[in-house]
Amino acid sequence: MSGYEFFADGARASFGGDEFVFVEVCEGMDLAQALRIQAITGELARRELPGVIDVAPANASYLVRADPDVLHPRELVRALARLHDRFEEAGSVALDTEIVEIPVWYADPETERTCLKFRDRHQSPTETDIAYTARINGLASVADLVAAHASAPFIVTFPCFKPGNTECVQLVPRERQIQAPKYLRPRTETPARAVAHGGAFTVVYPTAGVGGYQLLGRSPVPVADLTQRTPGFETSKVLATISTLLRFRPVHGEEYEQLRTDSREGRYRYRRAPVRFALAEFLSDPAGYPRTLEAALSC
Repeated sequence: MSGYEFFADGARASFGGDEFVFVEVCEGMDLAQALRIQAITGELARRELPGVIDVAPANASYLVRADPDVLHPRELVRALARLHDRFEEAGSVALDTEIVEIPVWYADPETERTCLKFRDRHQSPTETDIAYTARINGLASVADLVAAHASAPFIVTFPCFKPGNTECVQLVPRERQIQAPKYLRPRTETPARAVAHGGAFTVVYPTAGVGGYQLLGRSPVPVADLTQRTPGFETSKVLATISTLLRFRPVHGEEYEQLRTDSREGRYRYRRAPVRFALAEFLSDPAGYPRTLEAALSC
């Protein structure tokens, strides 16, 4: 297959051989479009269309793999075009999901030790990552950055490249979005459970490894368990899937260590609650609506 197919909303579909259809919805990250992609791909998965093998949503695009002997690629494109028409308006996007609390020790000793090892790869050789992120966002101190980061929940928009490593965007007005570049050259070391920020996205690294996002802190609890032995992972190997809301709660030394011990010994229980996220309500009240979602954790 070759050529492009254009949808009424401006999205463009292209073909990868006879099996893959790649749909570009927008060129840059836009929360409303990212959530439209979730609604479109979620509905496609629920319909269990014969021939569809896999659906992979991302921030500005998505990929569908199909069996061409069962579903012709151009017939798949026509089905996708109908879904785009159904979810054309932001007001039509409502996602049944959950909100999960993740404790974070911001500016903890381990992530600060790590970032200081790699100043030669960083934009600022004299600051820690969190101090640099605070400064370039016009915040007066690290404490102000922590307050901003913990002020509203984030929503997962992309499942990223490791199980449990999910990119999420904060539910705040656009002018309050925290922004930060990646390292000039990636680190060769990142602690497991590190909380970091790059571009408009926060991630929690599920395991130790390389990385290039700005290190903000560390969580005492895991976001993935491939063995599913940890309480909270009985039905999924990852804590957060696409559209999950994450609320980051600041903790400090002694509480962090206690939570880490509780997690290792199987006593920790994640605070989580089901919520329905309505994009139209967020767009009409981007400051107040997230607080109503957070309130579900207190029920």
